[in-house]
Amino acid sequence: MTTQHDIAEILRLLPHRYPMLLVDRVVEQVNGKYIKAYKNVTVNEPFFTGHFPQKPIMPGVLILEALAQASGILAFGTFDKRPGDESLYYLVAIDNARFKQPVVPGDQLHLYVEMTRNMRGIFKFAAEATVDGQVVAQADLMCTERSTV
Repeated sequence: MTTQHDIAEILRLLPHRYPMLLVDRVVEQVNGKYIKAYKNVTVNEPFFTGHFPQKPIMPGVLILEALAQASGILAFGTFDKRPGDESLYYLVAIDNARFKQPVVPGDQLHLYVEMTRNMRGIFKFAAEATVDGQVVAQADLMCTERSTV
C-alpha cells in the first residue's frame, strides 16, 4: 500500500524538530520497500548563515541527514512504530557517500530511499538525493533499532 505524509504526520513519525527536521513531505511510501520525500531548501535555514555567507550551500552532512530521516520514516512505517514507543532508529553507518553538485537556496531536494536489507534489527538502505532530476548525493545507510528505556 502506498502512503503519503504531510508535515503533521512527519512530526508524529520522527523525533526531530526545528532546526534538525529535514523532511517536509512524503509523496510516496511503500513500507518495507522505499520512500520518496522532499525538503524545500530556503535561504532562511540556520546553517546558511555560516555555510557560506557569500555563497550559501547546504552542507553535505545535512543532505545525508535528510536521507537518514527519510530512512527513519520508512523504518517506523514498516514496523508500525512511532518515536516514543520505547524505541528509536539510530544511524550507525554511512558507506559510499558521494556528492555530485551543490544544493542551494530555492532548490527542492528530492529524497529517495530504498530498504535493501533487514536482518536482526539492522537495516540497510540505498539512498539518493536529487534536484531537478540531477543526482546531488548518494550513499548507503545503515540504522538499527534501540530501546529508549
